[in-house]
Amino acid sequence: MISFIGNRPALQIGRHQVFDYDTKWLEDALQRAAQAANHEDFPLVAEIRNGIELYLESKCPLRLLHLEDLFERMRKMLIKIGCENIAEKLRPLAPPVTICLIRAAESAGNGFELAFFETLRSELTELREAGAENIRFTGLRESALILSRRTKWTKHCNRMLHEIETFLDANKCNSPLRVGG
Repeated sequence: MISFIGNRPALQIGRHQVFDYDTKWLEDALQRAAQAANHEDFPLVAEIRNGIELYLESKCPLRLLHLEDLFERMRKMLIKIGCENIAEKLRPLAPPVTICLIRAAESAGNGFELAFFETLRSELTELREAGAENIRFTGLRESALILSRRTKWTKHCNRMLHEIETFLDANKCNSPLRVGG
């Protein structure tokens, strides 16, 4: 069984779901919209975020909520309180998303680095279009091992790991998480 933080629903971001998230990113999205609407001093950001958090934890009947649906609800709330110009500027912003690269490496197959990197590029594009900016990765070493067609770590695996890290850096991704080796 999946445990939800504060009884919040999971968020659907592209093809990915985020279960464990705080709400700081909501405040960031509201501040960006206020600034874009020339309301840098908008005083209600924290209160609106708290209201959304309360909705997510106690009023939302869904176990899975699409990010775009959440932001549409936020727009309606802003309009209801007389902040139409901020609502117009509100753009989806996702909480941090963590992607395990092992699945992409396994689906690409041994020695098919090009397919792996193309799959990864496609996922990054999809996530960014859905509002994800903070994207982290796990399974880098395991992916390097799979793509290198090795069962034990070798220099070839080091080179493949370096290629993966270089690709992520070139695509302006966050530092990879070193979870599980």
